[in-house]
Amino acid sequence: MTSEELDIAFKEAVDRINDYHEPFPADFLLRLYAYYKKATNDYSRPSSSKPLITAFKTNALFQIKNITEDEAKETYIGLVNNYFLYRK
Repeated sequence: MTSEELDIAFKEAVDRINDYHEPFPADFLLRLYAYYKKATNDYSRPSSSKPLITAFKTNALFQIKNITEDEAKETYIGLVNNYFLYRK
């Protein structure tokens, strides 16, 4: 997959998540959050009104700190595809 194709597939996966209106499992959301932040090169500090949620977000980011942006995009796409594959 070329870089351009990867970017298009990533955007489609993000749109698919944003267009879905049912709740997602918390662990799935944390993984999506971490891979999205890494894929978009967003290094802003995690925040939440609840310290425990901020801690979970920070931990999720820490766990993927050694992957590339492209690896994060590929993983995000895979997570989204697998989630919707088994939701039918």
